[in-house]
Amino acid sequence: MNRRSWCRGAVALVLLAAGVACSAQSDGTGPAGALFGDDRDASAPPAATAPQSPAVPPTKDDLLRSDGVYFGVSTYQTPLAAETDAVAAAAGKRPTMLQYFLDWRKEFDPETVREIYRQGAVPMLTWEPGDAPYQADQSGYTTRRIADGEFDAYVTRFARAVRDQQWPVVLRFAHEMNGDWYPWGSNVNGNRPGDYAAAWRHVHDVFAREHADNVIWLWSPNVLRGTSGDLKDLYPGDAYVDWLGMDGYGFGEATAGEVLDPTYLRLREIADKPVFVSETGAMPGAGKAGWITDMFRWIAAHPKVPGFVWFEHSVEEGGRYDYRFTADQATRKAFADGLATLKLRGWPVADRPAS
Repeated sequence: MNRRSWCRGAVALVLLAAGVACSAQSDGTGPAGALFGDDRDASAPPAATAPQSPAVPPTKDDLLRSDGVYFGVSTYQTPLAAETDAVAAAAGKRPTMLQYFLDWRKEFDPETVREIYRQGAVPMLTWEPGDAPYQADQSGYTTRRIADGEFDAYVTRFARAVRDQQWPVVLRFAHEMNGDWYPWGSNVNGNRPGDYAAAWRHVHDVFAREHADNVIWLWSPNVLRGTSGDLKDLYPGDAYVDWLGMDGYGFGEATAGEVLDPTYLRLREIADKPVFVSETGAMPGAGKAGWITDMFRWIAAHPKVPGFVWFEHSVEEGGRYDYRFTADQATRKAFADGLATLKLRGWPVADRPAS
């Protein structure tokens, strides 16, 4: 299934004029900015106050602790504080993870990470080895070229920048590799069997060589729907992955399990690791509120799921559909009510003393 995203109309022109390109992330992403404006529910509970940024960085182990579910979100201009506050107001809880996207034309920006931590959240960086706008056919970015070290100067520079700013980052490198919509996809762009896992291991090894140990490595295929091949052939190995992940959207199914279960079961066969729902949302329709409700039931029933990231984007903001839970009162209520049933991860380092 083709899950490309598209920049639309005036939004695309504004982004391009600003030097920001659309990207094609599992049904649509890119820089995003969903402010809720006049249609925000006046009865929604106020957002919790964001905790103060800790005096010292948490450790990777702090963030890997399984003592609650991460509530993650991707908005149009993450980490714009106004967008995080708007999500918190609508959901009744503050996000503890914020996801943003970076292609390989861009350098690592420590200030983005610091801003996310200032907002009481952990950064999840989706790092995309290609140029934007995304096309599957990009011969300059084959996984073999990555594995052979042709990008080592950039990867080394990036790893050092991540290391030097000290704060842990969840790194979702080359996601949805089992699809055919990105240049790192396993069956496109001249990529051969084994190349993807080799590219992952090579990038990971560069980070290890540079002692960039403040990275949680998130290996994140698309759900099996609309893809081909066995995920195990793309898995780089337990020593190279901290969290498994999956990206899956509701496209009219009655339950979240219809979307997530087949992939979850296969991932659990591949490795005994947590499985993060690293990108999700639901298309508009009469069943959207029910699907949201069921998604929270599904997460609660799966203790190996450490968290989820909701893709809070409209079509104008890069979504294939309007995935926003804030799109109407019914979906907003379903989301807030479902979120309230989970044991959520609190700010993991609020009581960590300064050294």
